[in-house]
Amino acid sequence: MTDHPLLKKAFDFSSMSLAGKKRYSGEEFIDHSLKVASILEKYKVTDPATLSVAVLHHAITEGAATLDDVEKEFGVEISSMLQTLEGLKVIKLVDTPANEFAENLRKMFLALAKDLRIVLIKLADILDNLGTLQYVSEEKQIEIAKETLEIFAPLAERLGIGEMRGEMQDLSFPYVYPREHMETKKLLKTSLKKLNKRLLMIKVDLQGAVKEEKIPFRIESRTKHLYSLFLKLKRPEINFDISKIYDLNAFRVIVETKEQCYQVLGVVHKLWRPLPNYVRDFIATPKPNGYESIHTTVFGPGGEPFEIQIRTEEMHSEAEYGVASHWNYAEYKEKGATDEDINKGFKTDGQRLEWVKNLSMWQEEVVETEEFLRSIKTDFLGMRIFVFTPKGEVKDLPSGATPIDFAYRVHTILGNLAMGAKVNGKITSLDTKLKNGDVVEILVSKDKNRKPNKDWLNFVATSEAKRRIRKATI
Repeated sequence: MTDHPLLKKAFDFSSMSLAGKKRYSGEEFIDHSLKVASILEKYKVTDPATLSVAVLHHAITEGAATLDDVEKEFGVEISSMLQTLEGLKVIKLVDTPANEFAENLRKMFLALAKDLRIVLIKLADILDNLGTLQYVSEEKQIEIAKETLEIFAPLAERLGIGEMRGEMQDLSFPYVYPREHMETKKLLKTSLKKLNKRLLMIKVDLQGAVKEEKIPFRIESRTKHLYSLFLKLKRPEINFDISKIYDLNAFRVIVETKEQCYQVLGVVHKLWRPLPNYVRDFIATPKPNGYESIHTTVFGPGGEPFEIQIRTEEMHSEAEYGVASHWNYAEYKEKGATDEDINKGFKTDGQRLEWVKNLSMWQEEVVETEEFLRSIKTDFLGMRIFVFTPKGEVKDLPSGATPIDFAYRVHTILGNLAMGAKVNGKITSLDTKLKNGDVVEILVSKDKNRKPNKDWLNFVATSEAKRRIRKATI
């Protein structure tokens, strides 16, 4: 890592500033800083400036150096990034009032809107800190782990960094739900023992069938993250019956082109009969965080269902590394992106980060601490669904959203004038819970002075809708 001149310089500078300084775990600060930089490299963030800030990120607060020293040695960009990063005290290693914690989160989300790199460094910092929770008090262990499950892991998910989200959740899980963690771990271990022989047979059959079609491919398998499994087991329709979970160990067939994804889907369905309504095409309709793949669940040997995921190499990189997979200078330069946009991680040819802009505007309107924290966890970082306008535009909403939430997401006037809704072409009530992939049409009143119904406050899911309704009905 320190082969690059800038990184070598950052390492030498940080080592000198932090000489002999140790963390609460007994680890030297410089070793932690290097680990944070290594995590970023793992998630495909490789630009020297970002990695240098990661290496330097304790040199001022815990070391002998000053911000002026950093600016003199490394320039304005790196010193400015470092100053912003050091202001993001979002992990509460000491007692922090709720309003101070909320203010620190606000800073983090403002930083997200300005420079994605800073937030990625912070997430990598949090991920490494989770590995040393055993060195803080039990109260702090639970508090930090809970905040990670509710805020930081979902933020990684929103940024499309699925593997980081999974790691954060699995490291936090035993501190927040120790009994459930042990039970889920035991259940997974027992189930995987039964699965292994069957999975080997499936892989051999799958490889042979795809080879016959002369499609270039490779096959990976992945075991479901423990916390993700726990969440699925909790669903009422599953009720902790692990035999109803078909993706404990899913195969991923990775090909070169989108067309080949659909060819492989055909091959899979020739081999094994698909379960009705268990084909999910996230290529045709990507998830709001940019995730693309085809998932199909089929009846395998012995009639037991299992899942296969099909994607291209590019889609696979996107699924694992999210926004971090887009630091491709040459590619985006050709498309007319500015150096600033590329360096800060904002690609210019997509709407994947539209929610970041919405978050920035929303923060200006929400003053009250409790509402801010609650809304962050539900409106922006909770479970997501995506629904469509009649023209095919995608709207990203929290799970539990209704046609009224949808209407206000499109435009305030549409929400105020709503008098009915069609979902998938059928008239439905305004309090209907929308599902992933629904097509929603709002029926509006001709009375332009019409006000929303106060009773809508009893069922709308988003803070945005609640604020608009309250404002219009005061």
